[in-house]
Amino acid sequence: MSEAAKTLDGWYCLHDLRSIDWAAWKTLSSDERGQAIFEFLNVIEKWNKVASAKQGSHAMYTVVGQKADIMFMILRPTMEELNEIETELNKTTLAEYMVPAYSYVSVVELSNYLPADEDPYQNSQILARLYPELPEANHICFYPMDKRRQGDDNWYMLPMEERKKLMYSHGKIGRQYAGKVRQVITGSVGFDDYEWGVTLFADDILQFKKLVYEMRFDEVSARYGEFGTFFVGNILPSEKVAKFLYV
Repeated sequence: MSEAAKTLDGWYCLHDLRSIDWAAWKTLSSDERGQAIFEFLNVIEKWNKVASAKQGSHAMYTVVGQKADIMFMILRPTMEELNEIETELNKTTLAEYMVPAYSYVSVVELSNYLPADEDPYQNSQILARLYPELPEANHICFYPMDKRRQGDDNWYMLPMEERKKLMYSHGKIGRQYAGKVRQVITGSVGFDDYEWGVTLFADDILQFKKLVYEMRFDEVSARYGEFGTFFVGNILPSEKVAKFLYV
């Protein structure tokens, strides 16, 4: 039997995507909409305080296309906290005019590549990646993915050393985009329908296309990668929420 890779796990992650029922939203009076927005922004302010205390992080983006209108990415120390955040959001007035479009549950994950005698949780660089502060980049790209398990193209039947070699080559492509694309990998085996979630942040949205396209020629993606739905969006700062929801 092939050896399972050991992983380091950090904050739990929820991608929560929703569509807005604009027709229903328009039926509210201007004052009612204003109150709903005020209530929603109070929830966001709670998230901001958690982020300031470095007990979690979050990102909020509008989604381009018909798959959803808004995406929340939430990081917290426990799955219970993610559940509480989702429930609190669902109880807001604004949520009455939102329709769930997609969600993804996972945990920030890194492969443990440090020497056996070193505690990775004492390494500041590792900690920064396991418990990241999500960037305020102009754009986001999120997609789930699997490693193929079909016939001769079964990732999980490869020897550990071969998988390490392939992933090293795969990672070299990503490192070429350092400073252009920020990547957060989350593991979701046993949590959701795919095995990993990939979230990319960039100020230049074309970098998503360039990176994903270049990686398609690498053996890890070309032979073993299977991808879910892609979601792309633009940052939604708190101060622009009212304008976004204005009708």
